[in-house]
Amino acid sequence: MTSEEALLEKFKVLPAHRQQELLDFAEFLESKEAIKRPRRSLKGALADLNIKITEEDIREARNEMWRGYTQDTENEK
Repeated sequence: MTSEEALLEKFKVLPAHRQQELLDFAEFLESKEAIKRPRRSLKGALADLNIKITEEDIREARNEMWRGYTQDTENEK
């Protein structure tokens, strides 16, 4: 008896709600085996939008974000 035949026999004797659980588990195992595509970098994904973010833009955003944080923590003391 092959493993496929043994599994089918076990499947047939299970109640309907357990059969559904077994199907769900089989789909879960199948999805784990699926070939995963490598992710595109954010820079590559946005390349067609022609957005240019410079180091200066990033530095300004960081300074603006942290400026409020340091003032809030000083006021809490």
